[in-house]
Amino acid sequence: MTTQEVANRYYELAQRGQLEQIQDELYSVDAISIEPENDSNLPISVKGIIAMRQKEGQYFQLIEAMHGGFCNEPIVTMYNFACASGMDVTIKGKGRKMKEQIGIFEVENGKIIKEQFFYNDFK
Repeated sequence: MTTQEVANRYYELAQRGQLEQIQDELYSVDAISIEPENDSNLPISVKGIIAMRQKEGQYFQLIEAMHGGFCNEPIVTMYNFACASGMDVTIKGKGRKMKEQIGIFEVENGKIIKEQFFYNDFK
């Protein structure tokens, strides 16, 4: 798949909240995930789908309630695409917050090999 095709499929699945299917279909098994410094005590950088899913599982344990979310259409270049996304959540012990972020995804041989997110931690 081209970067445009990967980005389109990512967006399509994100609209349905199908994170696992996004990873199953579009990610390299050795993909890297990088987050900014934050106060969640979760790893900043992990490698591989298994580690990514473990980190996400730990993150979702911090959520008391999910009130909504969004993913905007991707902006695509030859080897990368970016999506603005966000979620309206209640974090255990921290109250309700709106988390907005930009995700930049690097594509190689039709698979996402790297994701990096940029956000301010629940401000």
